[in-house]
Amino acid sequence: MTTWRKSSYSGSGNQSDCVELADLGPRQIGVRDSKAPEAGHLALGLHSFASLLRGIKAGKLDL
Repeated sequence: MTTWRKSSYSGSGNQSDCVELADLGPRQIGVRDSKAPEAGHLALGLHSFASLLRGIKAGKLDL
């Protein structure tokens, strides 16, 4: 069974907009929307996940 977790910085209840992460196995990270977990998830390799985090931290993905 996959264990999904979200940041302790995320709020609680229906107002929290966040993603959940899971260890999917060797060198794979799962990412899904916490508000719609039934919609599925992305499976990213470690390199792709690290690139995604760098882009987020740098503000490159801000709307």
